Amino acid sequence: MKRITQIFIWLFLLILYAALAHGQELIVFPADGQSDEQMEKDKYECYSWAKKQTGFDPMEIPTATAPPPKEKAGSGGALKGAAAGAAVGAAGGKIAGKSASRGAGYGAAAGGLLGGMKQSSRRMEDEQAKQQWAQEQSQQYANARNEYNRAYAACLEGKGYTVK
Repeated sequence: MKRITQIFIWLFLLILYAALAHGQELIVFPADGQSDEQMEKDKYECYSWAKKQTGFDPMEIPTATAPPPKEKAGSGGALKGAAAGAAVGAAGGKIAGKSASRGAGYGAAAGGLLGGMKQSSRRMEDEQAKQQWAQEQSQQYANARNEYNRAYAACLEGKGYTVK
């Protein structure tokens, strides 16, 4: 289950990065009558310059800048809670002069319920942390891409092109 969740997160990020990269392509017009050959040469020079200035290469496959958050939710929360509750319930039942097995049963039920609730809460926290991580990674990529695009456009405009 954990592995499937990680695969979906990476797939989501890859699709998001691809969409961001595709949506941020600039359109270059030769404003001073430059030939296609000259325009390609200038575009390559500006690509190299913008990459050097920003440290971002739009031709590279996007990668995460930080590992995904570690999961807090373990397995067996209800089972562990039930075992602890049974132990406490048995001791409490014996101290109260009641049946230890009856106290263990009540304790197991209460402990199992609380353990399951705690595990469920941790799973929700894990999912929120993963979503926040994915958003942060997407935002970092978008910011780096925008900075590169600004540098690339400035270079081309300096060479007499109109960039949209």
